[in-house]
Amino acid sequence: MTRHLPISVFIIAKDEADRIGRTIKSVREWADEVIVIDSGSSDGTVSVAEQLGARVFKNTWPGYGPQKRYGEDQCRNDWLLNLDADEEVTSELADELHRMFADDCYLAADGWRIMIRDVYAHEEGPAPWAYGYDQIRLYDRRKGRFSSSTVHDTVRPEPDAVIKSMKGIISHRSIRSLDFQVGKYNRYSNMQVADLRARGRKLPKRRLLTEFPAAFLKAYFIRRYRRYGWWGLILSVNYAHARFLRVAKAYEAELLNKDEPQQ
Repeated sequence: MTRHLPISVFIIAKDEADRIGRTIKSVREWADEVIVIDSGSSDGTVSVAEQLGARVFKNTWPGYGPQKRYGEDQCRNDWLLNLDADEEVTSELADELHRMFADDCYLAADGWRIMIRDVYAHEEGPAPWAYGYDQIRLYDRRKGRFSSSTVHDTVRPEPDAVIKSMKGIISHRSIRSLDFQVGKYNRYSNMQVADLRARGRKLPKRRLLTEFPAAFLKAYFIRRYRRYGWWGLILSVNYAHARFLRVAKAYEAELLNKDEPQQ
C-alpha cells in the first residue's frame, strides 16, 4: 500500500469535468487529502471530484488569488501542493516527493519551485522542447501564502523563507482546443485590463504597434514554438494576438473614460 504523504493537495475548478479526473488521479494514491474548490460548475465537476475521493468545497468566484487563499484555509496539513484542474503530477515528480518525505529532505526549504510544462490535446506528454515556467507549488503555508491579487495567483513567501527547486515536472494541459484557447485569452485579457485600471496603470499607446510582432517573436523563438512546425506557428499567432488584445482593450477603456488624462 502506498504511503500517504502529509501533503494537502488543493485544486480550484469550474466546469472541469473532462480534465479534473486526470489531475486527482495523479495524486490521490499518495496525498493525505485532495481538496477541490468549485466556483459554480454545471458540468459534473463536483460529481467527478467526489467519486475520486476529493473533498469538495463550493465558493463563489472572488478571483484567482482569493480563491486559492480560500483553498489554503480548508487544508488540514501545513504542507500544501497546489494544482490547477488542467495539470497533473508526473510519475517522476511523485517519486521525487516520496524520496523527499522519506528522509525529511523537504525540510531543507520552506517552498519548492516546480517546472510546469505544456502538453497539447494531441500529445501524451510534454515534448522535450515544451515551454515551461516554474512556480512555488509545494510549500509550508506557515512561511508563505498565495497573493490576494484577483489576476495573479502566485505564492508569496515570507522574507526569510528558503526556496529551492525540484527536478520533476507538472504536465499542463491548458488548451482543450483552439476555440477554447481564443475564448480563454479573451476572458483573461478582460481581467488583466480591470487589474491595470484598479492599480491606476496605463500602457503606452506605442505598444499597439510593437506588442504583436514582439510577442510573436518571443513565442516562436524564445518559447521554441517553432519546434512544433505548423502547430507552433498557430500557437505563436494566438499568443501574439492575446498580448495585443490586452493593449487594445486597455486603450479602449481609456476612450470610454475620456475624463481621465490621456498619455
